[in-house]
Amino acid sequence: MFTDEQILIQNTARSFSQDVLALGAKARETSRAIEPSVIVQMGELGLLGVTVSDENGGVGADYVSYALALMEIAEGDGAVSTMMSVHNAPFCSILEKFGNDAQRRAWLLPAAQGAFIGAFALTEAHTGSDAKAIRTRAVRRGNDWVLNGDKQFISSAKIAGATIVFAVTDPEAGKAGTSAFYVENTTKGMVVGPPEDKMGQRASDTCAMRFEDMVVSADNMIGAEGQGLGIALSALETGRIGISAQAVGMAQAALSYAVQYAAERQAFGRPIFEHQAVGFKLAQMDVEVEAARQLVLNAARVKDSGAPCLREASIAKLYASEMAERVCSGAIQVLGGYGYLADHPVERIYRDARVCQIYEGTSEIQKINISRELAKRYQA
Repeated sequence: MFTDEQILIQNTARSFSQDVLALGAKARETSRAIEPSVIVQMGELGLLGVTVSDENGGVGADYVSYALALMEIAEGDGAVSTMMSVHNAPFCSILEKFGNDAQRRAWLLPAAQGAFIGAFALTEAHTGSDAKAIRTRAVRRGNDWVLNGDKQFISSAKIAGATIVFAVTDPEAGKAGTSAFYVENTTKGMVVGPPEDKMGQRASDTCAMRFEDMVVSADNMIGAEGQGLGIALSALETGRIGISAQAVGMAQAALSYAVQYAAERQAFGRPIFEHQAVGFKLAQMDVEVEAARQLVLNAARVKDSGAPCLREASIAKLYASEMAERVCSGAIQVLGGYGYLADHPVERIYRDARVCQIYEGTSEIQKINISRELAKRYQA
């Protein structure tokens, strides 16, 4: 099924996830932070540059390996998997694909080795899923650009060392009027708001950003002027594979807890697993997790082939994210009252998994993508 390298990466992620992440997930949520030591370890294990090439400081693995690793990390702690997902793709993937040689040496190489965490600032409060409607403005001034505007729902904004920021550089150019900039988070004029008080994934900080006459060198523009929207959409395609894998990992964790509980809990003289009402529910949950896993791996294989994977990534994202909520809800039902208590991990996992239907493109956006690709097929 998998190559030796893919299995090695999966096993490495699994060991770290179970030995470190799962044990500290509850404390991580309580403190609402990911320990710096966890980030250091992930960098040392290559988990922060999985698909980045060797020459750029990464592992040089394929997207199947990345998906397998992210599933394992998410099974241990969904919040940590969000940080890993955003850092790998879109952040590192954008720098590798669209950055020039100097930018890759200066920014990508240390990022892939875990020297700092990267963030991705596209969404704005008024735009939501409409990336073309952003208002953050960049005005040329000599060899610099001056940015003003606001971003919303930026994952890892508080802990990030740098952020890829999208801003309008030519308001008259429509889709071709947006550009991408690499911005260090210590840059004067960048203001990162306090972490949002979220339903789930509380250890993964999500903040608003504001840019007040923030000066960025023209050398920090990624790609060509006006290429920003294309860069953003390309990155979202890859990011959807990551979120799909994350959803599978969290659902698998919930299923595993439910199976273990059902095997131990006695009712009417036997384990509740042996009661058809429970056994069949668990069987259906297993089917759904496995179906989602195969959709994710299929999207990753298409990505690795070099072919466009918008359809496959959108299908995986749509199904896996909605499956995760169903399976996590089913796990709570199997545990009964215990599943509803914050003392048990499935309560946290249920809350953590819910956002998978929202970020990197809502379920509704995925259906738009899929329907458009479907129309192209039949029109052809």
